[in-house]
Amino acid sequence: MTTAHQEHGLEDLCPAGTELYTSALREGRVPREAADSTPCLVDLGLLQPHIEDGHWLEPVTPAVALHRLLRTTAERIADERRREERLATMFEPLLRIGGVRTAGSEAPAISLLSGKEQINTAISEAMAEASEVLAVQPHVSHVGPPPQSHIGALSRDQALLDRGGRIRTLYQHTLRHAPTVLARYERLRGDVEARSMDEVIQLLILVGRTVAFIPASKDYTLALEVRHPALMEHFLTTFDRLWRLATPMYPEAVQRPSHNGITPRQQAIAALLIEGHTDATIAERLGLNIRTARVHIAKLAATLGSESRAQLGYLIGQSGILKQEERQGREP
Repeated sequence: MTTAHQEHGLEDLCPAGTELYTSALREGRVPREAADSTPCLVDLGLLQPHIEDGHWLEPVTPAVALHRLLRTTAERIADERRREERLATMFEPLLRIGGVRTAGSEAPAISLLSGKEQINTAISEAMAEASEVLAVQPHVSHVGPPPQSHIGALSRDQALLDRGGRIRTLYQHTLRHAPTVLARYERLRGDVEARSMDEVIQLLILVGRTVAFIPASKDYTLALEVRHPALMEHFLTTFDRLWRLATPMYPEAVQRPSHNGITPRQQAIAALLIEGHTDATIAERLGLNIRTARVHIAKLAATLGSESRAQLGYLIGQSGILKQEERQGREP
């Protein structure tokens, strides 16, 4: 099966595109169909139709292509500078307005952000000068293409890594093999690590050890931007302790062993069953759908030879798997 061509800029020209462009420069032209699998060359202006024969593509010389791209970059920078001047002109009379009604120059200890656009903007601004991001991501879509916001976040993360920063992320075990998560790490380059646990806390993003973002609504349309030193210390300590308990996931994954036919997932379920939680609660806490949770419970019961829910709790206690789960949790 042919892999779909991924969009990219000229600075990230794909190997296939580089090879075909090199061939075109050496031969003077390439068949049009040769560029079907690498449309980036035409899109980026490196290949163009032959003036006399449309069945061929001829290369634009590297010097001409580079000059054209640098000119485009210069025009974009000039546009941004003109925009800065207009903004400065607009705000200049406003900055002279004083009084007790205006907010102080220092950022408040806790701010409420409304709307995903405002939240993403605040995170981007905080990350622009940061050298570290620590995050807990309890929920990620398993299937389908990533939404546009995720694509923007990927670029934002890569910019931090390009400055020599680092990113550490905690997931649930259910996301260790999620396609969207794996695709994210395949595209990032730099000091990135991920670990996973059976259960994690709610969404938490710590930027530069000075600001935190936490959800303020279930649909993630409200968030708190926290800069209070005491709260930041609490968040950082919590993350550090969870990180030490978590299982490495990327760049080198550590596989958790089964014990006496009982998988690590079933051990986590057993710990919640013995506490008296319902199937729905167990599924929610472990990031499973309820049907999958019930399948694991049935397999656990079959392995232990249980014929009822009450007997299952007793057999779990007698099996020693909870002690094994506790030992695993203490491993670094």
